[in-house]
Amino acid sequence: MAQETVSSRTVEEKHDMNGTALKPLLEVKDLEVQFKSSTGTVPAVRKASFSIYPGQSIAIVGESGSGKSTVAAAVIGLLPGTGKVTGGQILFEGKDITHCDRKGYEELRGSKIGLVPQDPMSNLNPVWSIGYQVREALVANNIAKGSEAHKVAIDMLEHAGLPDAERRSKQYPHEFSGGMRQRALIGIGLACSPKLLIADEPTSALDVTVQKRILDHLDELTSELGTAVMFITHDLGLAAERASHLVVMHRGRIVESGPSLEILQNPRHPYTQRLVKAAPSLSSQRLSAGIEAAHTPHAVDTESAGDADSGKLHPDEVVRAENLVKVFDIRGAKGDKQQLRAVDDVSFTIRRGTTLAIVGESGSGKSTVANILLGLLDATSGEVYYEGVPSSTLSPQAMFALRRKMQPVFQNPYGSLDPMMSIYRCIEEPLRIHKIGDKVEREKRVAELLDLVSLPRSAMRRYPGELSGGQRQRVAIARALALKPEIVVLDEAVSALDVLVQAQILQLLTDLQSELNLSYLFITHDLAVVRQSADEVIVMRDGQMVETGSCEELFADPQEQYTRDLINAIPGGSIPLWTGA
Repeated sequence: MAQETVSSRTVEEKHDMNGTALKPLLEVKDLEVQFKSSTGTVPAVRKASFSIYPGQSIAIVGESGSGKSTVAAAVIGLLPGTGKVTGGQILFEGKDITHCDRKGYEELRGSKIGLVPQDPMSNLNPVWSIGYQVREALVANNIAKGSEAHKVAIDMLEHAGLPDAERRSKQYPHEFSGGMRQRALIGIGLACSPKLLIADEPTSALDVTVQKRILDHLDELTSELGTAVMFITHDLGLAAERASHLVVMHRGRIVESGPSLEILQNPRHPYTQRLVKAAPSLSSQRLSAGIEAAHTPHAVDTESAGDADSGKLHPDEVVRAENLVKVFDIRGAKGDKQQLRAVDDVSFTIRRGTTLAIVGESGSGKSTVANILLGLLDATSGEVYYEGVPSSTLSPQAMFALRRKMQPVFQNPYGSLDPMMSIYRCIEEPLRIHKIGDKVEREKRVAELLDLVSLPRSAMRRYPGELSGGQRQRVAIARALALKPEIVVLDEAVSALDVLVQAQILQLLTDLQSELNLSYLFITHDLAVVRQSADEVIVMRDGQMVETGSCEELFADPQEQYTRDLINAIPGGSIPLWTGA
């Protein structure tokens, strides 16, 4: 096999306002990183070289396992497990930090190099309030103490897009949505105004409007404070809109590097071409696999959904929700109990073999609707019908049987997989609980499922902690498909995946839908993915439905300003990317 080479581009030299050539803030020279495994050493980064200048934003893109997060971890001295820098140099402000000791890295982290890690649940302490964790970063870096630290912490959370930051700072991570937890991490990362901010998938859990606010704030840091930003991302739209320079990694090597728009509009390397071509966009068409029945525009049937005692079952109806309301008791500003109407009179119908997408900002109530549908939350009022049978009338045994027909894929693959269970046990567990097959048959089924989601069968004996975020989500999808369900509830199921795997999983879900006549409820903030995968769309805001209709109609002619704002906020949505020869 011929060795891959970096596609050469003109190197843009940076100058200050007086025309003097700037020195790089960060230089990575021929970096090599290896991990030790039971079978020997595994090269994760191979001869990687790039520079970041003060005030510059660069994006490192590539699929899961390409080495992009490993590069970031090496820069900040947080290589996991047996990871070790085995070659090359990392220079920060001209100083070699490749093999810094613990004290040296502690002096760098926070005040000079900030980090926004990928997984919010694993990186926030569950027993400390959000405000305390931001204040801790400020105190540790001698930025502020006491009441001043509290004030700065609130300000940083507001900048990070957290509404009602004063009250929210007293809450704990489990009281936040996934998007809100990510915003808290961003607040911590920005708290000490670092010279370099490493943002590892900083907005993958955020809806597009909050994404825009966060990214606008990062732009302000770059322009006003001279902060450089290193994005680690699979979102090519974000890279096109927010980064001036792009680094493309594949199997540990940098295969293409240069100005972002130049690369994304005219990629030279075959791998970069594959990445750009696979990226979903608003111009994408609905993925097809012969699902003619999936295009009847009846996601919301106002006649039957509005008639509480109708009980009528349409031949192609699999789920009907009528007037769902969910009210939560929450802690008030002074600890007083208040009520939040998270879902407010939501009604819809899912037809067999179709995909209904629910979109909206974080906190709009879309995931709460999904949890009510799955029976994980009880509705305060309203009803969910499964094939015409109200869920409130089902016995525990009937609900258990329904679990086999309806399976979830949750947003966070880090939290939804037991870290103490092997991948085999994670996927095999629902088969064993529902007493399907013997040990040999279950092992064969697990192998088939790993094939379906493009994971090697050798992954069976590994553990979640040994896999990337994207690989863990593929395991979660394989587990959901294990029981051959009729309904799959996908809560941000592809938000953690790089564009190549995302395209593969979306096509896989489409093919399975066609083959097995599956019905999907797709909860997402990614409207470009909705454009590819949904037949009907519901737009939610503050617990209410603000617009609904067929996917084609909604994107062609959105009726509500809120829907138009969502579409316009998509990163890179207006930038034409390369579509192939």
